[in-house]
Amino acid sequence: MKKQENNSRRNFIRKSVSGAIVFGVGLSIPDVFGLPQQSKKINMSDQQNSKPKVTGIGGVFFKSDDPKAMREWYAKNLGVPATDYGATFDWLEKDDPKKEGSTTWSPFKQDTKYFEPSKNDFMINYRVEDIEGLVTELKANGVTIVDAIEDSPYGKFVHILDLEGNKVELWEPK
Repeated sequence: MKKQENNSRRNFIRKSVSGAIVFGVGLSIPDVFGLPQQSKKINMSDQQNSKPKVTGIGGVFFKSDDPKAMREWYAKNLGVPATDYGATFDWLEKDDPKKEGSTTWSPFKQDTKYFEPSKNDFMINYRVEDIEGLVTELKANGVTIVDAIEDSPYGKFVHILDLEGNKVELWEPK
């Protein structure tokens, strides 16, 4: 992955002084949901390193009546640099700037089967470390594993259902 030189994503999402994520309209997640501001930032590298875990958000996928128009709207109004498949935001790890990562944003057609068996219009992809170990722990905890771990050129993927039946994609990048 090559580091992008433009700063368009900084205009799309930024952190507030308190560390909360702030969207282009200036509202943080706690503001939107009426939650108290958190005073402590979450640092994924502070967690126990030997345990399989989520390391960040790998992507946000959602259904749209017109994915092309949705991508164009986000490009025009929020500067999201979208392709036919959405947008990929490349970034560098804070604690290890040589380590690159990416987060994908992608609208899907309303009739997509990709989110099944969930009935919801969205799916979150979480970046993980040790996907095999994590799946073993999830099975032991009674979590529904939707499919087998798939090895692809982009890494390993598996899908699970959360407590409310939302399909969640787990991804261990290569």
